[in-house]
Amino acid sequence: MLLKIKRVPTVVSSYQKDETAEEGGGCGRNCLNKFCISGAKLPLYTCKNVESPVTFLESLVLGEWEDRFQRGLFRYDVTACETKVIQGKYGFIAQLNEGRHLKKRPTEFRVDKVIQPFDGNKFNFTKVGQEELLFHFFPDMPLDADNSPSLVAINVSPIEYGHVLLIPRILDCLPQRIDHKSLLLAIQMASEAANPYFRLGYNSLGAFATINHLHFQAYYLAMPFPIEKASSSKITTANNGVKISKLLNYPVRGLLFEGGNSMKDLSDTVSTASVCLQENNVPFNILISDSGKQIFLLPQCYAEKQALGEVSSKLLETQVNPAVWEMSGHMVLKRKEDYEGASEEKAWSLLAQVSLSEERFKKLTL
Repeated sequence: MLLKIKRVPTVVSSYQKDETAEEGGGCGRNCLNKFCISGAKLPLYTCKNVESPVTFLESLVLGEWEDRFQRGLFRYDVTACETKVIQGKYGFIAQLNEGRHLKKRPTEFRVDKVIQPFDGNKFNFTKVGQEELLFHFFPDMPLDADNSPSLVAINVSPIEYGHVLLIPRILDCLPQRIDHKSLLLAIQMASEAANPYFRLGYNSLGAFATINHLHFQAYYLAMPFPIEKASSSKITTANNGVKISKLLNYPVRGLLFEGGNSMKDLSDTVSTASVCLQENNVPFNILISDSGKQIFLLPQCYAEKQALGEVSSKLLETQVNPAVWEMSGHMVLKRKEDYEGASEEKAWSLLAQVSLSEERFKKLTL
């Protein structure tokens, strides 16, 4: 059976609502297609093992992001959004972000296929304006139409201050699926930021990714996520030294990866597990935490339950799409009544609907 749900995706680029482009010439928007990219200039960032109170990457991200904020490129002022810690044991974080709920583009998204081919006719990040791009991360080649840089861009519908997108090898037009090289790039970015409050997240198709073009999201939030405080129980230690644990006493069943003989060992172990989920058509989310030292892998089934009519009308009315940030305990709420009435019980109830059952989760981890 083909499962579909009516999706109203968050707009991440000002050009997402206008996907037309002229054939055989520039589109007039100074985007990243092969006709517009010639002569594009961006700051370049490469690894520097220099200790300082504020890393160069952090100052670059925030400096460039603030510049775009002052230029009015965002759809709303995220600094004006109300945020609070919900009273209770877990410290769920609630944010009222009505701006992400307005002026969205309705579309149909399949939720029964984690792996889907890239479709250049739909919105993708080669169509964003160059003014939304911040810098080229880990450059090893100039920016032109003959090679594919990894770029950092603003999310024009931000959740928090400094909310950006990491787009690996943007001109290769990779679909939204994890591969070893791209996950390592995201972990390197977390490590380079050297700030435990700068986290990267990934949403697969079927787990509330809104665009089928490979990307990670990242932002700063100066408080611990509930998932980071959750207890865990060791399952095994891989031959490369990576410890794999399962989360305990948390509403979402998931795996925690940490340690290893190198960053690449950690990345490869998570990538292998992620690829296994993809190939078995299991939607999932990834949180890269603690400057890349901890990786949470969270399979989920909320969209599947929506399509099958198994989610209560009360939860559906909140219009919350539980992606990586919500699953980590940062609840982005779209209605004032939900924000004012937020409680630990309600947050737990939502996330429990997202989680795989104990039986399904055990089958994945055997």
